[in-house]
Amino acid sequence: MAATVQLCSSPRQPALACRSGLACQRLANSKHCPRPQQVLRASSVAAHRAAPAVSLPLGAAAVARRRRAAVCAAASDAAATPQQPGPTKLERIADVATMLFPVWALISGCTAFFHPASLSWMTTQQFEWGVGLLMLAMGLSLTTEDFKKCAANPVPILLGFVCQYSILPFLAVLISRLMNLPAAFATGLILLGCCPGGQASNVATYVAHGDVALSVLMTAASTVAATVMTPTLTSLLAGAYIPVDGWALFKSTVQLVLLPTVLGIAANEWFKKQVDVVRPVMPLVALALTVVLCAVPVAQVAGVLRASGLAACTPVVALHSFGYLLGYALPRTLGFNEKTSRTVSIETGMQSAAMGYALSSKHFADVLVAVPSSVSIVFMVWLGAALAVVWRMIPIKDGK
Repeated sequence: MAATVQLCSSPRQPALACRSGLACQRLANSKHCPRPQQVLRASSVAAHRAAPAVSLPLGAAAVARRRRAAVCAAASDAAATPQQPGPTKLERIADVATMLFPVWALISGCTAFFHPASLSWMTTQQFEWGVGLLMLAMGLSLTTEDFKKCAANPVPILLGFVCQYSILPFLAVLISRLMNLPAAFATGLILLGCCPGGQASNVATYVAHGDVALSVLMTAASTVAATVMTPTLTSLLAGAYIPVDGWALFKSTVQLVLLPTVLGIAANEWFKKQVDVVRPVMPLVALALTVVLCAVPVAQVAGVLRASGLAACTPVVALHSFGYLLGYALPRTLGFNEKTSRTVSIETGMQSAAMGYALSSKHFADVLVAVPSSVSIVFMVWLGAALAVVWRMIPIKDGK
């Protein structure tokens, strides 16, 4: 017959059980305990196993003692682990305000269209400074670790990069030819399609239950590459319509995009403490600046929009709509999961229209070149927001 032992037959056993139970009880009542209910349950289980009426084999008694010791050791480790601080009130306000970005874009767009004089104070140079500040804000949110992540998992980011700089540019050329658009308008549409991903795509990706980290990395990669890709593609694809100074576009893109972004990354690396002080305010500042930059182009071309109406809006709406569609269909066809496909779709369809307007208004005399970017600022955000809300209502199955 196997040897058995009463758990309370030894005078030390009840004492051990009681001390373990009391320690767990004190831990559960402590403010440092992350899971008090689990600790209390572990305490009651240990006390129950120490009851005098229970008789277990000698080996089982040893196992029970080890389990009690493991429970209290794990609880002690949990108590020693500091809790992560939650978001501050300012950060919560910034999150809510950012989620309502489509509403702010709608309000600012309507204000600019019906009351353009209210935004006539901003000059082209001031607009360029505004775009540069947005790029600086993006740089401040990036670290060298983000680029290491790109190198560690390059396939999804490479897919998004290819979609951004292939689907929309060639869609712009196709729409221009099929609709027989005026040369200046076609040039502006192609320039818009050759711009990098916009910051609003990160918000839309979050709403759509996409991969926000991947979205941020895709936006960063396309923004840095825009220094070369935007002037090169615009010169190749739009040069057939009107002369395009690729070198001038390159220099402007370096000034508007590359230098502020690199400056932000460097500041985040070398002056991290100072950046951490202003970081909670940055989302609200960037949001306010984006809303203004969305309204100014609409105000500048309000007269053209009233005269052209549907003819000016249809090509831009078609460009973004097919961009979202093909940006989703291609990764799904290649076997990527739903989360990645949604992210690539939004990154493909949402371009930096503010950058497109800044370049078009600076380097082209014809106001029609700036119209596609002006229209895009409003319709791109509305379409992206609507798509994100629809996707939010469609759950993603695990592994799909």
